Amino acid sequence: MLVTEASSVFAAFDKDGDGKVSASELRCGLESTLGEDVSEEDAAAILAAADGDGDGLLNQEEFSRLAAGAHENDDDVAKRRCLMEAFGMYAASSSTEDMTTTMITPASLRRTLSRLGSHELGVEECRAMICRFDLDGDGALSFDEFRVMMMA
Repeated sequence: MLVTEASSVFAAFDKDGDGKVSASELRCGLESTLGEDVSEEDAAAILAAADGDGDGLLNQEEFSRLAAGAHENDDDVAKRRCLMEAFGMYAASSSTEDMTTTMITPASLRRTLSRLGSHELGVEECRAMICRFDLDGDGALSFDEFRVMMMA
């Protein structure tokens, strides 16, 4: 990334113009750049990983290192998008298409497996399959739980 390009990207993220990017500014900038929701926790984790001086903010040098490192993680982004597409196939339909509220329920798992030609499973069998990776015990799989299952 060119220095002038990096400076203009940094300025776009630094909404209050204080020369630092906060987790909130990072989150908003990533959402507008990527076109998808970024949780506060993810933005804070990204910031913490790139925060060299430990002040809880990114200066322009730290931000530039983060931006340069993002190109190295294109493979991770592609994997996440593939997982999101797979999750969407199994998840109960949601009018908001929000990955934080969309879940794989026993009924949606059963319906998708049936469409894929799997032998007919009952809802109880699907509930048992979900139970193994249902980390919060709500009876359904969130995207994060689905990701853990797929990486196991």
